[in-house]
Amino acid sequence: MAVLGAAVPVSGQQRMGTAQAGRISKGMLVNALKLMGLECTDAQLELMLPRVNRGLGNIEALRKIDVPLDTEPATTFSPLLPGRRWPASAAFRTSRPTIPRDWKKDGRLPFLSVLQLSALVRARAITSVELTRLYLARLKQYAPRLNFVITFTEDLALDQAARADAEIRRGRYRGALHGIPWGAKDLFAVKGVRTTWGAEPYQNQVTGYDATVVERLEKAGAVLLAKLSMGALAMGGLWFGGMTKTPWDQDESSSGSSAGSASATAAGCVGFSLGTETLGSILSPSIRCGAAGLRPTYGRVSRHGAMALSWTMDKVGPICRSVEDCALVLRAIHGPDGRDGTVIDAPFAWDARRPLSRLRVGVLHKDFEGLKGEEKLVYTRALADLGKAGVRMTPVELPPFDAGPLLTILSAEGAAAFDDLTRGGGLDQLKDQGPGAWPNSFRSSRLIPAVEYIRAQRARRLLMREMDRFMEGWDVLVSPPYAGQILTITNLTGHPQAVAPCGFAGRLPRGIVFTGRLCEEGLPLRVALAYEKATKWHTLRPPWS
Repeated sequence: MAVLGAAVPVSGQQRMGTAQAGRISKGMLVNALKLMGLECTDAQLELMLPRVNRGLGNIEALRKIDVPLDTEPATTFSPLLPGRRWPASAAFRTSRPTIPRDWKKDGRLPFLSVLQLSALVRARAITSVELTRLYLARLKQYAPRLNFVITFTEDLALDQAARADAEIRRGRYRGALHGIPWGAKDLFAVKGVRTTWGAEPYQNQVTGYDATVVERLEKAGAVLLAKLSMGALAMGGLWFGGMTKTPWDQDESSSGSSAGSASATAAGCVGFSLGTETLGSILSPSIRCGAAGLRPTYGRVSRHGAMALSWTMDKVGPICRSVEDCALVLRAIHGPDGRDGTVIDAPFAWDARRPLSRLRVGVLHKDFEGLKGEEKLVYTRALADLGKAGVRMTPVELPPFDAGPLLTILSAEGAAAFDDLTRGGGLDQLKDQGPGAWPNSFRSSRLIPAVEYIRAQRARRLLMREMDRFMEGWDVLVSPPYAGQILTITNLTGHPQAVAPCGFAGRLPRGIVFTGRLCEEGLPLRVALAYEKATKWHTLRPPWS
């Protein structure tokens, strides 16, 4: 069998001539091999040099191929192991919304849940246009303080809201998101509107199409208010307009990278929002801002029209003020679209009234015990409240697996996604040039060998098998946010996580995390809902609001 690019037999004289004429010298080759942990003899080096120099031409030719930023690799990742099947149930049963009698007073309306807002809109107690104007006014009022808006879509929002009201008057009700205003993390394409990725080189970028999630939420009747801030190229809370702040402490970042989505939602400036996560970018800002967040199973939601950072780790999910709202949003946006080849064709089941006694819930008890000071008090109380809510928990430990080295995958894919920016000097425009920022990471990660990247993907398969066996015994795991390596592990294996606010340490909110099996987001959301209903944390508002 022939192999494209295989070595062509050459004479010793030809080989030496090529080696001498090549731009890669023997010394350069020796140093490169040291980086990879290899050492070769002089004879082996002489054999390698002609091939390496010929290969350099292919690499340089590859760099000249114009590969658009939205082009995915010709390989796909699936979190589902061979022989496993997705759950079949698609039942969807919500709670009965309870509307406070004084919802018109004391500024309560903008902080109601989607479930409550939808009941008011459907009953025509308030119109979508009224709700849209209310949220737009709040966005404009608090954007200077919290720095969470990049671009308003006011005209689009008012048109969509007027359309929603007209349809509802005619009896054409599309569902729980109909007429509900929302905000999009500014990595989702919206036709004719800036999509900046929070980064200086792209701050004037405009696309000619909508992301799949934008299309689906429009189909559901939701109203897009604004493109919300994100950390530059999906890291942290710093974007080209400055740092996004948490509503609870305006001296503190809202974390990232779904910085504006979490901040605006928690501040009562949108009904709900969408974020993305590769390694904590939904959970972390949700916790810091006191919101509920859901990182769905990898492949649940199409990423068509979303900035790519890591093709095998990026995920799209909702950030809301209520756990059940996350279920409502996921229902509207999940499923294949014929554009993103990684999307899973599996139903999403949700039962807000499912008996808790039927769920097998494990708790990472040692991770809770290892907390100290005020953190320990917060989470000790959270576990007690969870028990009072009727959740029976059994202490468990994650399988021992060092997942840290597997983040080579994220480093390599991120560097590949923005290689043109690195080579073109665009990274120099970013505000953050520190040792942990993307510019340094992208440059450094160019030195990751392809062989090591593939080895990391193979090791990832071992981790997936470990987690698959472990999760067979549990419906839900309960943990602190960053217990052990659970955040890293689940982002690599694709398992879903939900987070709900559980108290404060100092002036900043804290969150408790619920992990579920692949494509069974309804189970961790059910336990999270039980906790939410047993506590007050989701009802609290920032003191200035």
